[in-house]
Amino acid sequence: MPFEFKPCPIAGLYEITPKVFGDSRGYFFECWSERDFAAAGLSIAFVQDNQSRSVRGVLRGLHFQKTYLQGKLVRAIEGEVFDVAVDIRPGSPSRGTWHGVVLSGEQQNQFYIPPGFAHGFLVLSETAVFAYKCTEFYHPEDEGGIIWNDPALNIAWPDLGMAYILSEKDKNLPPWETAAFEPA
Repeated sequence: MPFEFKPCPIAGLYEITPKVFGDSRGYFFECWSERDFAAAGLSIAFVQDNQSRSVRGVLRGLHFQKTYLQGKLVRAIEGEVFDVAVDIRPGSPSRGTWHGVVLSGEQQNQFYIPPGFAHGFLVLSETAVFAYKCTEFYHPEDEGGIIWNDPALNIAWPDLGMAYILSEKDKNLPPWETAAFEPA
């Protein structure tokens, strides 16, 4: 199998490392295979691919969809990011806990985040190109969020020796205790 699937401490999350074939010309690897993912117990239908480019210190998140829940397969194509998933699933024994993974274009590792998680990432390198596949289409009117530095979540974001760069929207997201996880 061209992938290693490593379950994370929160049920449903996986760090996935592809087998990379490299030589003096460069490298090649499969970053997604419906057959291999299904064999690992991850039968996933993706409907949308997204990509962003950001500079060092950019923090995007923590975002989620309320009705149209999205599973995501995320990776750094270039550069390095600290990627975080927060369990917001009702009734989950790990609700309100987070798990983070460093994703890098050099390692080509990926992070699978099933529906029912808030998601965000921090760019660690000078720039990063970040890509992700989604199991549901994006609906802007359905978006929710949680402030990145909520003490109730206590996410251990890496210290870059600088202030993080956030959008105005992300600076004003609500804390965990008042975040609206259900549609209005």
